[in-house]
Amino acid sequence: MDAAKDANPSCKLHTRLRLWEFADRYIFEPIDGLADLYLSVSRASGSMNLVEELPPRSPSTNPKVQTVYGVIGVLKLAVGSYFFVITDRDCVGSYLGHAIFKVTGLKVLRCNDSLTTSSEQQKKMESEISELLDAAEKTMGLYFSYDINLTLNSQSLYDVDDEFKSRPLWRQAEPRFLWNSYLLEPLIENKLDQYLLPVIQGSFENIQAEVGSEKVNVTLIARRCTGRIGTRMWRRGADSEGYAANFVESEQIMQSKGYTASYVQVRGSMPFLWEQIVDLTYKPSFDVVRQEEAPSVLERHFKDLQKKYGAVLAVDLVNTQGGEGRLHERYAKSIEPILSEDVRYVHFDFHRICGHVHFERLSQLYEQIEDYLKKHKYFLLNEKGEKIQEQLGTVRNNCIDCLDRTNVTQSMIARRILESQLQQIGVFGVNDTITKYPAFDASYKVLWANHGDAISIQYSGTPALKGDFVRYGKRSAQGIFNDLQYSLARYYFNNFADGTKQDAMDLLQGRYITSVSRDMAPPAKAGFVESYASARLAFALVSGAFMFMMMSLRHGKISQSAENLKYMLAMICLHSVN
Repeated sequence: MDAAKDANPSCKLHTRLRLWEFADRYIFEPIDGLADLYLSVSRASGSMNLVEELPPRSPSTNPKVQTVYGVIGVLKLAVGSYFFVITDRDCVGSYLGHAIFKVTGLKVLRCNDSLTTSSEQQKKMESEISELLDAAEKTMGLYFSYDINLTLNSQSLYDVDDEFKSRPLWRQAEPRFLWNSYLLEPLIENKLDQYLLPVIQGSFENIQAEVGSEKVNVTLIARRCTGRIGTRMWRRGADSEGYAANFVESEQIMQSKGYTASYVQVRGSMPFLWEQIVDLTYKPSFDVVRQEEAPSVLERHFKDLQKKYGAVLAVDLVNTQGGEGRLHERYAKSIEPILSEDVRYVHFDFHRICGHVHFERLSQLYEQIEDYLKKHKYFLLNEKGEKIQEQLGTVRNNCIDCLDRTNVTQSMIARRILESQLQQIGVFGVNDTITKYPAFDASYKVLWANHGDAISIQYSGTPALKGDFVRYGKRSAQGIFNDLQYSLARYYFNNFADGTKQDAMDLLQGRYITSVSRDMAPPAKAGFVESYASARLAFALVSGAFMFMMMSLRHGKISQSAENLKYMLAMICLHSVN
């Protein structure tokens, strides 16, 4: 598939830069042969300009030098400017023939040397910002390409014209999925096109399998929407514009026998105004906010989905009882006025029907939506790169977190779609399924399990629950034990760590309000009461996990239980330190 032609040479992005750290400036030296000019950045003000040569060097200057792989962007604040650079990357595969990289090292270059003469108030603000920047440097799940627009799915890329493809990558980007949109603004203002590297947050992974004499390549991409980006308890529901929390587009791409097929699903929090305020209880109550606005917010959300994906089937997986039941009732009532041939709603009480172990009963859901899936098809190109079929609608899945139940359900739908694709192009027989090929089946399960874990870690801090079913095709005692540990860890993160993480996310998206005129003290150290409460909580978490680990050890789960406990404790300790 020739989805993206080579960009105009003058728009090609720098792939390798030598970073010189002089006392008064940072210098970015292109070492990829694409340009002769250097980018100079003042360490005092963050001002940028292109220069023809490096400053004079002597033994007394001795600048630090390192290789970086791109500039993610610049954060301009009242207390200074901060450059985000990629210090390490891993190539994780290719998207339609172009290399995709994962950010494995991120560094913030501070341009605020003028603070040495600033007021105490400004220095206090910088102290607060520094804590958030430390959290920002740990942002997970960032991916990019120097050559192709990773923010657009395959069908959208195919449908754009040559003029669109000739633009710089940042101008091609889908705003919803451009994670560093706000950070790119200062570079755009300075017309530094070769430094404007679009980045998404999500996941990217592919597998290869052999089916008889044919090779099958499956790629799975998650693109997280930035419209209501945040952490689990701190971002629920939708905002007044219709942006839903934890909204992620999942695209599964299959390539075999010269054919390319793609199928896109989405997930997102129930799209009306509701919240769940952390209050140290294990499961805080759900509160619907401004109930009278629910229908209009929901309609705005679905109109946007229809504009981008065509028809929409909303699959609601929440319980019908308790707090979840009240949200389900609000969702069902609010969506009723817009239901049509192009907007359908299906409720499936996942916990009541499947319980904790009988996930094979999802076949009951598939029977309800099979006609929709067949009618709205998937995107398919033949051996010549010609479109012979397009996807006309998507499935929008949700539970409460849009993590665990959602990922199990999405993996089921994706599996059925993939089997249909392989049958259509003749790799599978009419009645063949992926389970007929054990090696393919095993790697495909891991692909979707890793996909769910990546999305879950970004939103909740832990891998997905119910991951053993996605990974191995069945529930196990060990998997249920893992869920307990992850649930305890989520409780800790929600109450004691995610507030700072949320502030860091808002800062990078331009939604964190700072002002040198407001009374801003640096983050206070925890007092005796807070420290005592945190210590008691940590002790309870460790004790609970230890007790259940001992129960697992008695059943022969020694190594895996120990590893899972170590993981949970490490994550809690990491968040406690930060």
